[in-house]
Amino acid sequence: MSTTTVPGTLAAKPAARGWLHLPIIWAVLLAAPYWMPFVGGYDALASRIVIFGLAAMGLNLLLGFTGIMSFGQAAYFGLGAYGAGFVLRYWVHSTPLAILCGILFGTAAGVVFGALMMRRTGIYFAMLTIAFGQICYYIAYSWNSVTGGYDGLRGFTRAPLHFGSYVLDIRTNGLLFYYFVLAVFAISTGIMGVLLRSPLGRTLIALRENRVRARFLGIPVEQHVWISFILSTFFTSIAGALYALLNNFADPTALFYVISGNLVIMAVLGGMLNFWGPLIGAAVFVWLEDFISSQTVNWMSFIGVIFVVVVLFFPRGLLGFIRRRSA
Repeated sequence: MSTTTVPGTLAAKPAARGWLHLPIIWAVLLAAPYWMPFVGGYDALASRIVIFGLAAMGLNLLLGFTGIMSFGQAAYFGLGAYGAGFVLRYWVHSTPLAILCGILFGTAAGVVFGALMMRRTGIYFAMLTIAFGQICYYIAYSWNSVTGGYDGLRGFTRAPLHFGSYVLDIRTNGLLFYYFVLAVFAISTGIMGVLLRSPLGRTLIALRENRVRARFLGIPVEQHVWISFILSTFFTSIAGALYALLNNFADPTALFYVISGNLVIMAVLGGMLNFWGPLIGAAVFVWLEDFISSQTVNWMSFIGVIFVVVVLFFPRGLLGFIRRRSA
């Protein structure tokens, strides 16, 4: 029987088993706007799940596959949102250019900050990610004339998509916008999957498993940490740009460390050793946030209890538990 290693897992799995979940995941995502109303969901919530799923998967590239903790991922999520908002607010009414500018904003910051942090390890690296994230937050919070300060960047809306003579109006149609977000998500995760199955991806996993041994094998560890960090910020900034388009709004809370903590919870909740784990974690977290917060202002307490239970009893996350039960 031929075998393949699913990205992020520690052991080889039969090829059929490794790919069996893909049609299920995509079928659920494609049909989400039609089944979510039965669980109290709606189009915007489905878009939010996919967006945060992409952000959590971007973080997991660094956390789960390279073995490096980052508590400042919100900086690149927020910069992606502001980059998209700046284009729509100050420059041109174009959704593709807004996303591109959001990617450039977030990734450029990742290049600079990653270069300054790549030689640090452990708690020192994690603390620096928080510090740089908070710098971005306070700039956005204080620069009222450009970012709108505490009130956020307003006065822009996502633009229709033009395909020759055909116009796809995603401004007011939540269903069309969801499928647009899903299309961007599909392209992004496709690129991510190719990268993780490439020699680069295998090298990142080698760093996670044993950094000292990787160094003795001649792998330039610091440079690969930097590359992993840049790639992580790249995917997270895409999610941030989509988040600005979803809300037609960008504010400093998107840069705040609470968002970083939420992304870590999503990755761990779903299973950070699995490629699709963070998406599952994001779906559970965002849905619970929406449902429980409509019932009580103390919704974070319930999320905290659920997170503790998962960490204690499901150390490989929800997806890891499901795979183990189905093995």
